[in-house]
Amino acid sequence: MISFIYLFIFTVDCIDCAADPSVINAVNEGIETAREIVSIRRPWVMISVNDDEDLHFRKAEFDPEDCPSDCLRPCENVCPANAISFERENSTMEVPFGSYQKAKPKGGVITERCYGCGRCFPVCPYDKIREITYVRDAMATAELLKTNDVDAVEIHTSGRQTNLFKELWDDLANSVKYLRLVAVSLPDTGDATISTMNQMYAIMEPHLSCFNLWQLDGRPMSGDIGRGATRESIAFAVRVAASSERPPGFLQLAGGTNVHTVDGLKKRGLFRTHITCAEPNHLQSLIGGIAYGGYARKIVGRVLSSMGSENGVTGIECHAEHLLKALKEALHLVGSVKSYNHPDGMQR
Repeated sequence: MISFIYLFIFTVDCIDCAADPSVINAVNEGIETAREIVSIRRPWVMISVNDDEDLHFRKAEFDPEDCPSDCLRPCENVCPANAISFERENSTMEVPFGSYQKAKPKGGVITERCYGCGRCFPVCPYDKIREITYVRDAMATAELLKTNDVDAVEIHTSGRQTNLFKELWDDLANSVKYLRLVAVSLPDTGDATISTMNQMYAIMEPHLSCFNLWQLDGRPMSGDIGRGATRESIAFAVRVAASSERPPGFLQLAGGTNVHTVDGLKKRGLFRTHITCAEPNHLQSLIGGIAYGGYARKIVGRVLSSMGSENGVTGIECHAEHLLKALKEALHLVGSVKSYNHPDGMQR
């Protein structure tokens, strides 16, 4: 995990992670490791919470002993995080005239790798994989916001109702003053989207003393699927940006974002690197950022996997050739967003 964090320190403005002290410590460890090598601006650390069941707050789970021995294990092949593993261990069983060795399955879902994409659920031919959902503890999160290790919070909400959002916000409100940014991540709920956003902003406003951002989650956790995955995210952004009734706050795209997202935004007139005074309200000025999840994992994961097969468990900073390759991948991804270029022609 630290290797992923470490690589994107050089390229991103904000790193989103779980509202868990050990994870926050790992993020900050990655940041300090990177800054020991290059004197860079410190990115913000954001923690995520949810007010209800959410795709981003679930894990897959199954008992490998329930799996038939002849199963082709499509779940293992489809998992983008390599979070499903099957191994067999020998166990000794006593029988009337001695004992014998029996191979027993072990493994299953590696919880710390699973990020809840859900692609394993429909492919299991025996329907053995379960979905485990959870909601972050609001009071524990409020305490984390008061520390110097956290700069921002992202609230994931279903957008279907605001009473649960209000309950969560009331628990967090006294800690928000310690933050630089509050982000709300919500899906497209059609005609109700803008009115729901305004209701949530009215709930937040009395305690909102920092920047706020709306993360438009077009197609959750699908950016690594292909070019078409980003269409829903862009279409969502077009509808929200075109509304004159939307509440204050920056807009950021998520869900289905990948290397094709910026080009898609430019074609719809929603992305430009700078604004002219003559067009202060032009749609092109409204997109404040892009959040990359699954696609970022995919491109950097290839490099880390290659390094691991050659060198075993090790830090990528110890292997210059792999570090350079991974950084090129990361810089190419965010280069189109930040629009700066390396002298040798490589976007960064």
